[in-house]
Amino acid sequence: MRPAPRSIAVAPADLDGADDELDDALLAVRASEGDEEAFAVLVRRHSARLLALAGQLLGNRADAEDAVQEAFISAWRQLPEFRRGAAFSTWMYRIVTNRCFNVLRRRPHPVPLDAIAEPPAADAASSPPRTAETDAATAALVQALVHLRPDLRACWVLRELHGLHYDEIAHVLGSTEQTVRGRLARARRALMEAMRPWR
Repeated sequence: MRPAPRSIAVAPADLDGADDELDDALLAVRASEGDEEAFAVLVRRHSARLLALAGQLLGNRADAEDAVQEAFISAWRQLPEFRRGAAFSTWMYRIVTNRCFNVLRRRPHPVPLDAIAEPPAADAASSPPRTAETDAATAALVQALVHLRPDLRACWVLRELHGLHYDEIAHVLGSTEQTVRGRLARARRALMEAMRPWR
């Protein structure tokens, strides 16, 4: 087993111009050969999205940070087996999602999912009642997501909040596109029903 790199900082950092010129595939090859700097670039490049995903699935910033940290350590160790034709980002989505599912399985009860992106700040023309209504609707959506099964929630979050295509979601979740479509349809129906009072 490869030892973990000296440090993995999951907080996103600014990339310098040289980092932007290297694609993920080349960085993954270099990292699989032991290049910790190449892996550090991958960590910086993907941390923000993976932290958002974990936060949306777990609803807890500390748990999300732990899950992403563990996922990057796991990825470092598994890089020699990484398929060169696969997208590094999709591979990481899968590792993080699996870590989140493990955390959710160990939890006795669902927790509030407060990591959903907040609505845009109200402008000066918005009225306080409209702002309060928007806040209440967002809280209702968060609660509706909490009550979804983790696999349905993951499909919805990956599609609606992260913009992944059905085939990418299938790869992340280790299922088929047909299964993803079915789960996504069930998630949307459940959320539409839960949000009916807000229409």
